[in-house]
Amino acid sequence: MARVSQTVRAMPDVSRSRTLFEEAGRLMPGGTQLLSRRPSLFLADAWPVYAERAEGCRIWDIDGNEYIDFLAGFGPFVLGYGCEVVDRAVIEQIGKTTCSTLNNPLEVEVARRLVEVVPCAEMVRFSKCGGEADAMAIRIARGYTGRDRVLFCGYHGWHDWYIAANLSSAEALNAHLLPGVSPRGVPKGLAGTAIPFEYNNLDSLRGALEAHRGEVAAVIMEACRSKAPAPGYLEGVRRLATEHGAVLIFDEVVTGFRLALGGAQAYFGVTPDLTTFAKALGNGYPLSAVVGRREVMEGAATQFISSLYWSDAVGLAAAKASLDEMRRIDAQGLLWARGRLLKEGMTEVIARRGVPVRCVGYEPMLSLAFEVEDAGLRKTMLSVYQQEMLRRGFLAGTGHPLSVAHTEEVIAAFVSAADEAFAEVRAGLDAGDLETRLETTGGQQEGFRRLV
Repeated sequence: MARVSQTVRAMPDVSRSRTLFEEAGRLMPGGTQLLSRRPSLFLADAWPVYAERAEGCRIWDIDGNEYIDFLAGFGPFVLGYGCEVVDRAVIEQIGKTTCSTLNNPLEVEVARRLVEVVPCAEMVRFSKCGGEADAMAIRIARGYTGRDRVLFCGYHGWHDWYIAANLSSAEALNAHLLPGVSPRGVPKGLAGTAIPFEYNNLDSLRGALEAHRGEVAAVIMEACRSKAPAPGYLEGVRRLATEHGAVLIFDEVVTGFRLALGGAQAYFGVTPDLTTFAKALGNGYPLSAVVGRREVMEGAATQFISSLYWSDAVGLAAAKASLDEMRRIDAQGLLWARGRLLKEGMTEVIARRGVPVRCVGYEPMLSLAFEVEDAGLRKTMLSVYQQEMLRRGFLAGTGHPLSVAHTEEVIAAFVSAADEAFAEVRAGLDAGDLETRLETTGGQQEGFRRLV
């Protein structure tokens, strides 16, 4: 990939963002609604916190700085910020109604589209976010089986059923969510109902199923993230869940509509009983869904699972337009092609600069793995990398959920900037003064680690 000359600028002035975030800390616990948006996960005192507007793959903060965003809103924007087709559909729907006494026919239209493209989908229920969809899927699975225990692998939101894992062991969620998650506020009676198993380790799952034979309602997992499933692994999970009468749930909140239009299950050819989608379903407009086999799903008709805004027509209009547009332009094919360019380019510059970093994962959702054992050094490396990318006009982290707005030219510019950023990291490692190269007083202070 040809190198593109970068303009290195001073660190952006984010004083308005910082002032507003200080007020947010006084008004809202934690300051943000989404953990991933906390500046302490990036450059604690230099990261832009608030956006004024966004378009395509570009974002402008409230201080007037422009960036090319390679975090893409943490996953929802397969079609890019402000996709004209999706926004137009939403605006047209707002002119009709967003919510009324009667149901909206868009529910049927979007459900029909999901049934057409998702292998396991025979029936559909909607909600608003990924964690909600996961909680609904667990409720449906427990109702179907009459059992209580859930085996999980990966990250599945903030609800009681999941965080209950740390009631039994304070370390249960360390490798799946992040270390030190407190189960404070989760009913103690849920202890022992959520049990982790290890990815790519069928013996781990088999052992948990045997230890709780006849008690497991569901096996819920992310089919992949930065790790690829070992040959036969997902097929083995499917077989074990069936043998033990447990509902197999694929959490496709992240993988949905990236690897394939039908999700990771279509890409890998392994069909679960239930699947949860969110993020890219509405290209930034809130909508999530639980889809699955009729036999499992139909029991939800007699369970109390109900909310007024789950059928809000804004999210439904966005989902209908998003699904149609992704199919029309073969968005997934574009993501794979652009991702290959990014992977090839990043692999080349990492090798040239000799930094202990690997480009891992599937092309539409690549990640950077900073591979040093010392956690403090790892955070400093990432902070220097992010600082240098920020100076060159890029919002960059360890994950790269691409959108179709990330053109070949944009990817070339990103790779060139990364080449220069890694050169600074390498120089700091060689000179032993990496930390002094941080121009901010606070680098990365928190981490958000997920298993797969």
